[in-house]
Amino acid sequence: MIAMLSAAVGANDGETYGDAHAAALKTGKPMLVMVSTEWCPACQVMKRRIMPQVRERGLLSRVAFASVNPDSEGDLSRQLIGNGPIPQLVIYRKTPRGWVRRAIVGSQSVENVEEFINQGLAADEDASKDSDSSDKSKPAEAAKPAAAPQQQPKA
Repeated sequence: MIAMLSAAVGANDGETYGDAHAAALKTGKPMLVMVSTEWCPACQVMKRRIMPQVRERGLLSRVAFASVNPDSEGDLSRQLIGNGPIPQLVIYRKTPRGWVRRAIVGSQSVENVEEFINQGLAADEDASKDSDSSDKSKPAEAAKPAAAPQQQPKA
């Protein structure tokens, strides 16, 4: 039970966007960003129930994971999802043809999140589907993730 509690606590916020962005650039791992707030019930289900289970199953170790809160990181959130609905999971993957962005919206099951991440990890040819596909994949530079925010020097 203590292990489950620590896993849940560890998955509440994920890494910072800046850390995940740097890790994605350094390692080549896809970057998974959860955009959610504290006041949104569906966001809290994702944050407290679903993502800890995904982490426990080991899939988050294959991506650079971050959480972004539109209430405290409004500019970054708008760059990632515009004024879109929350919660939202966005995955960015760099391919030889440019960045690919995919997103899912709303509270999801563990299985849906795992399938979404696995699709983001899929081969490059899968990522370059025609733009009329029903998923929300966007190849090319328009899909490039936001630059990591500049960190303030520590005093």
